[in-house]
Amino acid sequence: MLVISSQPSLTLAQSHNEVQQNQAGLLTQKGHEQLNQGQATEAYDTWKQAAKLYRQIHDSEGVIGSLINQNLALQANGLYPRACKTVLETLKMDKWICDSSLNQSDKLTTEKLKAAIHQVDPIPVNLLGLHNLGDVLRLIGKLNESVVILQQTLSLVQKVTPEKDTSKIKLSLVVSEQYIYESARDRYYWIEEAGFKKETVNFIQKQALKLLNDYQSLIDTPTVPILIKLQAQLYRLSLLLDFEKWLTAESNSGNRELAAIQTQINQQIKPSVELILKNSFAFSDLPASQSIYTKLNFANSLNKIPDERLHSVAVQYAESALQTAKSTNEQRLMSYAFGTLGKLEKQRERSLHYLEQAMALAQSIQAWDIAYQWQHELGLEYYKQRKYDKALEAYSAAINNLTQVRDNLLASNADLQVSFYEKVEPVYREYMRLLLSSPNPNLELVIQTNEQLQIAELENFLKCGKLDVVALNKLQSLPITTAIIHIIDLGDTIEIIAQSSNHSLIRNSVDAKLIRSHVKNILDTVQSSRFFSSTNKEFILHYQKLYELLIKPIQTYLPSSGILVFALDISFQSLPMDLLYNGKNYLIEEYSIVETFGSKIRPPKSLSPNKFTALIAGLSQESPSFNDKNAPKGLKALRKVAVEVADIKKETDSSTVLLNENFTSLQFKQELTKNDFPIVHISTHGQFSSNSDKTVFLAYDKVINVLEFDSLLKQKTQFNENPIELLVLSACQTAKGNKRSTLGMAGVATQAGAQSVIASLWLVDEDSTAILMQEFYKVLKNGLTKAEALRQAKLSLSSNPKYVHPYFWSGFVLVGGWL
Repeated sequence: MLVISSQPSLTLAQSHNEVQQNQAGLLTQKGHEQLNQGQATEAYDTWKQAAKLYRQIHDSEGVIGSLINQNLALQANGLYPRACKTVLETLKMDKWICDSSLNQSDKLTTEKLKAAIHQVDPIPVNLLGLHNLGDVLRLIGKLNESVVILQQTLSLVQKVTPEKDTSKIKLSLVVSEQYIYESARDRYYWIEEAGFKKETVNFIQKQALKLLNDYQSLIDTPTVPILIKLQAQLYRLSLLLDFEKWLTAESNSGNRELAAIQTQINQQIKPSVELILKNSFAFSDLPASQSIYTKLNFANSLNKIPDERLHSVAVQYAESALQTAKSTNEQRLMSYAFGTLGKLEKQRERSLHYLEQAMALAQSIQAWDIAYQWQHELGLEYYKQRKYDKALEAYSAAINNLTQVRDNLLASNADLQVSFYEKVEPVYREYMRLLLSSPNPNLELVIQTNEQLQIAELENFLKCGKLDVVALNKLQSLPITTAIIHIIDLGDTIEIIAQSSNHSLIRNSVDAKLIRSHVKNILDTVQSSRFFSSTNKEFILHYQKLYELLIKPIQTYLPSSGILVFALDISFQSLPMDLLYNGKNYLIEEYSIVETFGSKIRPPKSLSPNKFTALIAGLSQESPSFNDKNAPKGLKALRKVAVEVADIKKETDSSTVLLNENFTSLQFKQELTKNDFPIVHISTHGQFSSNSDKTVFLAYDKVINVLEFDSLLKQKTQFNENPIELLVLSACQTAKGNKRSTLGMAGVATQAGAQSVIASLWLVDEDSTAILMQEFYKVLKNGLTKAEALRQAKLSLSSNPKYVHPYFWSGFVLVGGWL
C-alpha cells in the first residue's frame, strides 16, 4: 500500500492491511524460491496462503497473481488440466477452453477464443495470465488454441504497453508452433495414404523452416535477454536435429527433392552447438530447477550427434545437472538427471546403476510418467546383457506404469500424444518379442500386451479417455463354435495366436517377408478402381497363400463352423478376411466373421427384436459438403441411396428418416441425442483414414469428422442410457493405401457407445448395397445374430450371378459385438 507522507497517522485497518500486504508479498517471494529449487508442492501451498491474504484485503490483482503462480506450481508437478483451470479462474474465462475432450473446427474455436479474450481487461496481470494460459494449453495438447491465445496476447501487449519486452511471449509462441510441427512429424509415421502423406511432408518442411527462422530472429535481436536467447538456441538445436532425422527418413523412402535442404540443415548443427557452448555461462543464471532441465535437454541433444567430443560434453552437462539436483534434494529432478546419465553412459554396469537409481527415485514419489521411461531403458540394457528375467520384469513394470499414465493423463499430456510412435508403441512391441523369445512363452500375456497396445493406439488416434471394453478371454459364455484369432505384427515375424472357446491357446509364427507382399498386392487390388473388373485369379492366389500361412497351421484347433473373431494388428485391418481361400471355399462360406480392437469389445448384447427402431440418414444427391476440403475427392451422387433408405425403413419399426437436405449435421445431432434408436444407419459418402481430420462422413451441409462424431455419440449417452446396439456406415471407404481402417469411424463409434458397427472398406456398388442391406435387416429381424445375418446377406448377394464378384459383397466388415 502507498502511504501519503502528509498523512499524520495510519488507521488501524490500514495498518492491518499493510501487514497482510507485506506478508502476502513475502509469501509470494518464498513461493518463487521454492519453485526455483524444484519444490513445486511447497510453492503451491505457499501461494495458496498468499492468495488467502490478498482476498482478505480485497487485493484482486494480488489474488490473480497468486493464482497464476499456483498454475506454475501445478505445471511443474505435471498437473496440466488443473493448472489450465486455475488460469481460467483468474481470467474469468469459460471452462470449455481447457476441455481436452471438446472437438470443434479450428475456425469456430478461433472465433470463440478471440471473443473470449476481448472480454478480458488488458491490465498487466491479466496479460500475464493469458500468456500462462497459452503455455498450459500447449501442455494439454490444445496446440491450435495455444497459438491463437499467444498471438492475441502478443498483439494486446504490443498495443497496451508498446515499450514492454515481448520476447518471452514470442518464444512461447514459437514453441507452441514447434509442438504442431512435432505432431505433424509424428503423424507422418502413421499416415499411409500417398496423397495425405504428401500434404504432411509439405507441411513439415514448410513449418520447420519457418520455425528455424523464428528462433534465429530471437537469437539475432540485440534487445532480447540472454536467457531467452539461450532457450531459443536450445530449442533451435533440438529442432535442427529432429528435422535432420526426419529428412533422412524421408530421403531413404525415395524422396530425392529434399537433398539440398538436408545438406543445409546438417551444416547448421555444429555451429548451433558451438554458439550454445560459447554462451554456456548463461546456464548458471537460470533458477536451479530450470537450469537442471535445460542442461539435461542440451545433453540429450548433444547425444544425438555422432561426435565423441560432444558426447563427453553431454556427459559433463548431465553430471553438472545431477550435482545441482542433489543440492535441491528433489527426487524428481534427481531422477531425470540419473536417468539421462544412464542413457549417456557407455559402460553398461554404470549405465544400469544410474538407471536403477533413476527408477528408484521416480517410484519413491510415484512419478510413473518418468518411471516407465527408465524401466524401458533398463529392459533394453538387461536384454543386451542377456539378463532375460530382469528384462521381462523391467518391461512389465514399464507397461503397467505406461498404462497408468495413459489412464490418468491421456488427452492432457502432449508429450505422450505427439510421440506415441517413437516413445509408446516400441515398449509394447519389444515386450511381446521378449515374451515370445522364451522356450515356453506366456501366450496369454502376449495377447494381453497386444490388447493394451491396440487400445492405446485407438485412444491416441481419437485423443479420448479410457475405453470401456473387456477382453474376449474374460467373457464367460463364449459359444463352443467361437474361436478368436490374434494376428500380431512384430516386424520380423507375424504371430498368429488362436484361442478356442475353452480358452486353450495355439501359436503359429511366420516370417513377415513371406506375408507382406501378399498383403500389399491385395490392398492395391481392393482399393483400386480396377477391383470390380479384376479376375479372381488376380487376388485369390494371394488370399490362398495368406490362408496357407496364417490359418492352415492352426486349422485343426478351429471349429468346423461358427464364429471367427479376428483381433487384427494395423497391417491387416483393411483386409476383408472373408476372402481367405482354402482352395475350395472362401472363409465366409464356412464362418461368420467379426473384427475387434485388440481383441477387446464392449460386453456383447443381442439386438432386441421388439425394439427394431432406427435412425436412417442418407445422402443421394450432390450437396455443399462435397466441396469440403476434407471430403474425399471426385465424389459422385449416390442415386440409389434413396432406395436403400426406403427398403431399410420397411424392414424396421417406427424409424426416422433424414434424407438429403433433411440430413444436416444439426438435425442429425438433434435426432440422435433426443431419441432412443437401437439402430443408426448412415448411408453417405465417407472415408476412413490414418489421419483423424480426413476420417469423415458427409452430411448435407458439411462433413462430420471422427472427433465431432465422437462428441455426438457421447452426447447421446448423456441424454440416453441405452447405447446404440448397431451402427451401420454404408458407402464409406478406406482411404487408398491405408491399412488402419478400424481406427476410423468404426473405432470412434465403438468407443463412444455403439455395441456393434458395420462399415464398408471401399465404395461399393449402389444397387448391390441396397439389396445386401435389405437382406441383412430382414434376417436380423428374424432373430439371427448380427454376424450370422451379415454372413447370410453376403452369401445371398454372391449367389446372384450379377453380383458374384467379391467387390460387391466382401467390403462390409462387422466390428465389435456379434450377437
